[in-house]
Amino acid sequence: MSEQIRVMIAEDHSMIRDGLKQLLELEPDIKVIAGCSDGRMAVEKYKEANPDVILMDINMPVKNGLEALEEIRAFDPNARAVMLTIHQDRDYLLKALEIGALGYILKDADASALIEAVRSVYEGQTYIQPIMARELVNEYKRIKSGADDPRNQLTDRETEVLKLLSKGMLNKEIANVLFISEKTVKNHISSIFRKLNVQDRTQAAVYAIKNRIVD
Repeated sequence: MSEQIRVMIAEDHSMIRDGLKQLLELEPDIKVIAGCSDGRMAVEKYKEANPDVILMDINMPVKNGLEALEEIRAFDPNARAVMLTIHQDRDYLLKALEIGALGYILKDADASALIEAVRSVYEGQTYIQPIMARELVNEYKRIKSGADDPRNQLTDRETEVLKLLSKGMLNKEIANVLFISEKTVKNHISSIFRKLNVQDRTQAAVYAIKNRIVD
């Protein structure tokens, strides 16, 4: 790698792009070698300039920053990017990390945070602004708790209905066993189908057996 960190800035607002360039080049170890205003140009410029780090805005015309980074990393799996965004949103963060971004920082971050992000990513390290890092912690907790597991979305009554349905009982029979109306059973079954993403009673029963909801 070169003595200076060679940075490319992809940002559609020229004033912001110029401001970022001036800010970064106050640091003796950072040099901005290219700039562009849309995602398609970012892909082309990357191939021409081969920067050490891309500072990439997410919201850009023609091709957004996430799409551009995906294309750049298909061309060069070692491409290192810091995503610059106004979005304090977990989905954007997770998508950026999934594509391969190493940095994620908000546009209202302090200059010191931006510079630290560029240097960290240059070294192959991950830099996520602390306020966004909390979103990753929350996502981990959500996954750990099994919140995405359809089984955990069923109510106790829906689980009871699913068990009886899986034994081949008709709505009327389920209603008699649980002392509820057939209409209520039908509503429960519609909810079960939706939560388990199945289309009919057979698929629901197979799901229940595979996931040991029913003996």
